[in-house]
Amino acid sequence: MRRNRNVKIVATLGPSSETYDMVRALHVAGADVFRLNMSHGSHDEIREKHRIIREVERDLERPIAILADLQGPKLRVGVFANGAEELEIDAHFRFDLDEAPGDATRVCLPHPEIFAALKPGATLLVNDGKIRVKVDKCGADFADCKVIAGGTISNRKGVNVPDVVLPLAALSEKDRADLEFVCRLGVDWLALSFVQRPEDVIEARELADGRAAILSKIEKPAAVEHFAEILEVSDGIMVARGDLGVELPVQAVPPIQKRLVRLCRAAAKPVIVATQMLESMIESPMPTRAEVSDVATAIYEGTDAIMLSAESAAGKYPVDAVKTMDKVATEVEADPNYRQIIRASRGERQGGVADAIVAAAREIAETTDIKAICCFTQTGTTALMTARERPGVPILAMTNLRSTARQLALSWGCYCVMTAELSRFKQAVVNAVRAARAGGFAGPEDQIVVTAGVPFNMSGTTNILRVAPCDERLIYSTDPG
Repeated sequence: MRRNRNVKIVATLGPSSETYDMVRALHVAGADVFRLNMSHGSHDEIREKHRIIREVERDLERPIAILADLQGPKLRVGVFANGAEELEIDAHFRFDLDEAPGDATRVCLPHPEIFAALKPGATLLVNDGKIRVKVDKCGADFADCKVIAGGTISNRKGVNVPDVVLPLAALSEKDRADLEFVCRLGVDWLALSFVQRPEDVIEARELADGRAAILSKIEKPAAVEHFAEILEVSDGIMVARGDLGVELPVQAVPPIQKRLVRLCRAAAKPVIVATQMLESMIESPMPTRAEVSDVATAIYEGTDAIMLSAESAAGKYPVDAVKTMDKVATEVEADPNYRQIIRASRGERQGGVADAIVAAAREIAETTDIKAICCFTQTGTTALMTARERPGVPILAMTNLRSTARQLALSWGCYCVMTAELSRFKQAVVNAVRAARAGGFAGPEDQIVVTAGVPFNMSGTTNILRVAPCDERLIYSTDPG
């Protein structure tokens, strides 16, 4: 199932998309990765979604990535005696640890960690930033605040604290249980919420113990501030613009998105742009023009993947939402300006042999009549480095490890092909030619570039490149060794 685009599509599963027929329809329409939101659904429900995805994968014979998105700690106010209260601008309001129902003057905030971190002048945001208060005075068990932006505050609304790094681990007890469950289940990626510092990622990586790749969600100002260190210890990144747009001025989010995407690409690590990309399609069969422009902008920036959340999980038109993303991506990547922008955003070449090999492969492919780049990879690193170059021809990622093929389903331009374990480079060339011909990437008169590492089956050994003809002699070779 060959896509006519390089950027990948992530679709979240939920009540609108949890049957075999719907998951299959979403994949056929263009979904390359399925997201399991651990904030919703029991372990039994998550297990059933996982089973269905793997059944679709088996039936359609294409590697599919599964991303389990951990909930992270949820900061919420307590309850009100009347269910809700109206806060007026300039009114005074207290948050405290008293569990008694709240009123128009106070409410419980059952998170002593917040009070421990607050300082006078800090801002608290309630209900996705609709209510904004500033701390006048605070202590270990209270915060007296002045209402800057008023509105209705009601039971268990979420709280954001953008001005301080909270002494909270990114993994709650629920997250730890969920992490172990999905790792045993066999997901490919773990999305880590509430990341503030690199130590949050390191903790998750130790718990995962190599069973899944770690993707850090950038949704807090502290994560933006410490992004270089977080990127270094992560396998991938999600730019979660929803919470970023709450905790930061909305006008700051687009330049942050652009900067983070470029840094991820330079590091050869996949990046997803997420949240509210086609929000109107939850209810409408057609997106707004602004939403289409938003999706297109992320693609022009060179992101690896774009994501649907409620649009595919709970919306009325999940398949149409995926098809819309697919059409926008296909149109954008056919635009000559797209290639110019991608070339202009290509960073400085790194200094290693493998970096030079993949850069040479891209340059050869773009300056001669090469139809595809076939790279053999164990851990996926060579394919990720090739994808970083954003070549103008398809990337065939050849691997004998299904886990690697599934993880690469998230990466820009990677068409993953399972192959037998190899011991000689000539075997690699033969298998690459066969895969290129079988997938319709090249014909008998065409050539491909093949990269690999010798000795085989060792990480980080990419050191050889060959331009190979796709003629019948290689296709039907009986002695590839």
